[in-house]
Amino acid sequence: MAERTLRGARLGGQSFEDERGIEFAGRQQVAYRCPQGHDFEITMSDEAEVPAIWECPRCGMEALNLSGAKPEEKAEKPARTHWDMLLERRSEKELEDILKERLDLLRGGEIGPAHLHRKGPGKKKANA
Repeated sequence: MAERTLRGARLGGQSFEDERGIEFAGRQQVAYRCPQGHDFEITMSDEAEVPAIWECPRCGMEALNLSGAKPEEKAEKPARTHWDMLLERRSEKELEDILKERLDLLRGGEIGPAHLHRKGPGKKKANA
């Protein structure tokens, strides 16, 4: 056998150290209740900052701390629209100029869908 082989111990086995002289960290039980009426407790360190909301292990809804701690209100930013982002890059005057230029190109047949510019049987060719 190789000299590095472990003898007399198995993986996941018991520790050979005893618990004399070991001082465990302080713990507290924190109670929560979800909107469905499920009550449960979570064990936390005495030093831990206790959250006001915890996910219910039964239904997954947000459960409130029974000690009365209220959750912080998060300041929500208003949704930015495409128009808001566009106005960050260009002024309204610039946008009006670009729109006018693109409409002139579209009406002149230089850009846009090909089916709008095909010469059909009833249409005459310009400059022919």
